[in-house]
Amino acid sequence: MSQDIHRVCVCGAGTMGAGIAQTLATAGYSTLVYDVHPAGLERASQQIRQQLQTAVSKGKLHSDTAEKILQRIEFTDDLQACLADLFIEAIVERMEDKVALFNQLAELNHSESIFATNTSSLSVSQLAEQVQNPARVIGLHFFNPAHLMKLVEVITTDRTDPTVFDVAWTLIASIGKTPVRCQDTPGFIVNRVARPYYLEAMRLVEAGDISPEQVDRILESAGFKLGPFKLTDLIGQDINLAVSRSVYEQLGRPERLKPSPLQEQLVRDGKLGRKTGEGFYRY
Repeated sequence: MSQDIHRVCVCGAGTMGAGIAQTLATAGYSTLVYDVHPAGLERASQQIRQQLQTAVSKGKLHSDTAEKILQRIEFTDDLQACLADLFIEAIVERMEDKVALFNQLAELNHSESIFATNTSSLSVSQLAEQVQNPARVIGLHFFNPAHLMKLVEVITTDRTDPTVFDVAWTLIASIGKTPVRCQDTPGFIVNRVARPYYLEAMRLVEAGDISPEQVDRILESAGFKLGPFKLTDLIGQDINLAVSRSVYEQLGRPERLKPSPLQEQLVRDGKLGRKTGEGFYRY
C-alpha cells in the first residue's frame, strides 16, 4: 500500500467504478464507493460479490480473503460522507459534472486530497483548471474490466504537482497494475492508438465487404484477444462512440478518424452492446 494513501473514494458505481473499487480493496485499501443512485450502489455491490465468488469458485481466491475484501468496501449516496486521501471519479463523461463533483469534494476534504479522473477522452488540463488547486488533479485511466486489466494510464498536466504524480504512480503499482505515464493529449495513448482498430473495421463492414463476425475471427486468429466488434460491445457502443467523437473533434476532424455512421445508428437504436443485450452481437 502507498504510505500516503490510506482511504480511497471511488465516485460512480457503474461497471468501471465497481471494478476499480474491487481492485483497491483487494490490495488492502479502505474503499468508499459513492453514487447519487442507491440502485447503482446495489448493482455495484452485487457485481463485486459475483466477481469475487467467481474467483473463489475457480480456486483463485480463498473465501476468507474474499470476505475480507468485501469488508474493506463501503457504499454511500451521501456526499458529506465522502472523506478520503484520494478520489477517483468514474462518473458520466461530461466535463461540467466532473468539475462540480471535484469542487464539492474539495470543500469537504483536506487540502492534500488528490483528485483523479478516469476519463477516457476529456481533457484533464481543462478539468484541472476549473478545480480548486489544479496541482492536485491527475488522470488515472483504468481499462475495462478494471479488476482484470493491468494497464493504467497516469495522465499529467502542466499544473500537476510532481509529488501528486509520485503518489499516484506508487498507488497504481501497489495494486498490481502497470502504470504508464502520458501527457494530457487527445485520447491519451491507448484510445488514440485504438481508433483505427475500431474505425477501419467498421468501414469495411459499411462497405459490405465483410461481416463483423468475420473481422473479429480474423483479428483474433492474428493474436488479438478480442476483435473490434466484440470489444466495442464489451466497452459499450455509446462510450466507444463518445471517445471517437472526442478524439475526432480535438484533433481537428481528420477524415481518417471520422466516427462511424454504423456505430452512430446502433447508439440511436439503443443497441449499446452487452449492457443492453444487443450491439453488433446479441447476448
